[in-house]
Amino acid sequence: MLAVLILLLLLAAASGIGWLLSSATAAVWASAPPFMVLVWTALALLLLTPLVGRTFPWIRDWFYLFPALVFVLAFTVLPVVLTVNYAFTNYSGENSGNPDSAARTAAVLSADRLTVRLPERDTQTPLPEFLKCRTASCAGDTLVLYDEDASVPREVKIARIGKGAVTLAAPAPAGLDVAYATRINRYGYVGLANFQDIFAKASRALWPVFLWTVAFAFFTVILNALAGLILGILLYNKRLKGRNIYRTLLFLPWAIPAVISVQMWKALLDQNFGIVNKTLGLLGLFAVPWLNDPLWAKISILFVNLWLGFPYMMTATISALSTINDDLYEAASIDGASRWQQITGITLPLLRQSFTPILLSTFAFNFNNFGIIYLLTAGGPAQEGRESTAQSTDILLSWGYNTAFAASGGQNYALASAIALIIFFLTLAISLVNFKAAGVFDEARK
Repeated sequence: MLAVLILLLLLAAASGIGWLLSSATAAVWASAPPFMVLVWTALALLLLTPLVGRTFPWIRDWFYLFPALVFVLAFTVLPVVLTVNYAFTNYSGENSGNPDSAARTAAVLSADRLTVRLPERDTQTPLPEFLKCRTASCAGDTLVLYDEDASVPREVKIARIGKGAVTLAAPAPAGLDVAYATRINRYGYVGLANFQDIFAKASRALWPVFLWTVAFAFFTVILNALAGLILGILLYNKRLKGRNIYRTLLFLPWAIPAVISVQMWKALLDQNFGIVNKTLGLLGLFAVPWLNDPLWAKISILFVNLWLGFPYMMTATISALSTINDDLYEAASIDGASRWQQITGITLPLLRQSFTPILLSTFAFNFNNFGIIYLLTAGGPAQEGRESTAQSTDILLSWGYNTAFAASGGQNYALASAIALIIFFLTLAISLVNFKAAGVFDEARK
């Protein structure tokens, strides 16, 4: 633990130095690329690591932990921290903290480079409203200036505003030929507003999506487990001729990438041109709206997911059956037990211990199985009375995805982060219930 603490402090010191040096670089070199912070951090690590090694000679044996710490912090800790942070802000496409290119307007800089006139704003929206200032005077807020090419934005502080003009706190950067100006789309903390918005519209998004997510994961586990169990028991029969051929053929749906399989099924289930409905038409049956009706779309998802998932369960069943001693079946046969009695009295009880973690992990996977929803139905079809981001087949994860990247025609990362936190707590609660029901905690205590 002491070694981990020292390595974390080393990384923090190098990151701090990298950030300071990159800020200094940006002040001198305005067009410096953002990755300079990584370059300076890496150079700081190269210099600080030998110093730490000489100060604590014993820590050299623990340097192998350093890459793992970097990856954990970069790809696990940082995303979690950002998600939690954004959940309490209004961070979105509209409030991104970046210059608003859509609000860019013509600007004229005075000779003393202290006043920026905005001719197009003289008779339009008041400047405080246009600039989204925190105060009526706009003192301390930020104005973004561009040259004629509008290639590199330069941020300057505002001292005060007048009618159609902005007085800067310091002269505009030398060499900048100002032609345009715009505002910063700043974001800030809004407390629990995102969560209040989610629960205020719970009947149109949260609860129907949550219930379908649970139902989707539950029925997928049941159907796939039953199909895999039945096929696994049948194919494990050593007296079955050609069983290796059957295994290979039934294994193919799992071997083919899901992206290809789902797109194939999407074409097959097309209401107008799919081969499934064409076949039903030849039989004199009506075409089924497999992907165009909310109920049939759910059935289609379960069916396609069965196609994708049963080979895994079948393989797991065959592997588990190989661990059961054949002497048990031989003794049961001598005692006069039928094949069905052997299955219910020997096979299923002995498979329970092997299948419990498989079923739990399968439920957890399908609870967040974004791929099949996105590829097969994209969350649709639309359903009356529901949010545009939470349609009939959307699960919690696809709802969060839609909110983050397609909410009301823009991005709402803050609301999506709040949804992610809700998904986390719901998943945690369901996992605890599953573990409790499966006796995992009792096994751990033993």
